[in-house]
Amino acid sequence: MAGTATMLYAHPQAHPRRDACLDWLQMITGACLVIFMWCHMLLVSSVLVGPALMDAIAWFFEATYLVQAGGPVIFVCFLAHFILAARKIPFTAGDQEIAWTHARMLRHRDTWLWMVQMVTAMFILVMGAIHMWVVLNDLPITAERSAARVASGGWLWFYFILLPLAELHVSVGAYRIGVKWGFISRQNRPKAKRIELCMFVVFMVIGVGTLLVFNHMATVLSAGRGV
Repeated sequence: MAGTATMLYAHPQAHPRRDACLDWLQMITGACLVIFMWCHMLLVSSVLVGPALMDAIAWFFEATYLVQAGGPVIFVCFLAHFILAARKIPFTAGDQEIAWTHARMLRHRDTWLWMVQMVTAMFILVMGAIHMWVVLNDLPITAERSAARVASGGWLWFYFILLPLAELHVSVGAYRIGVKWGFISRQNRPKAKRIELCMFVVFMVIGVGTLLVFNHMATVLSAGRGV
């Protein structure tokens, strides 16, 4: 049932071996992005302990060229994952109407989770690309620079929108990978759903706290400079 919605848009001329390989690539890129998002959240949220800790971690990534080399790799992985997933996304109005009709008819939680991933992916593709472009063009990463960016213009609201979309997409994606590839069975699915929800809540709390700390830092620094 979890894959019912995704099967509605399969090409009539099936190529099982090719499709299996593409599904594996989609899973691998998705898993890589999930791990990256968790690591990214841990790096950025280190400012909750103190700006010095975040600066030290960021300096390590800069000194080892992980930022310079990893940034483009993550972007390519990000783009490849979207292209692979787009094979099963209904883009036309007719296909979208069919998708929503089947989701309402099936009343199946995992089908709705696929719909959530489909919708959030559209926003993340644009907003995530903007975020990566801005960060990679404002190196080196420091707590002060991050705080200044968050507090300037409408970036705080930009991140308040991107944060739940990204965390929802990641937590649902991790759960659906487990279901699709057999790591999550019918027996342990209720527990997996609770873990999925807990992950979303925990990372949301950490993310919101981090944004508020950045905003407060920018205010304090501006006041100290007499701005």
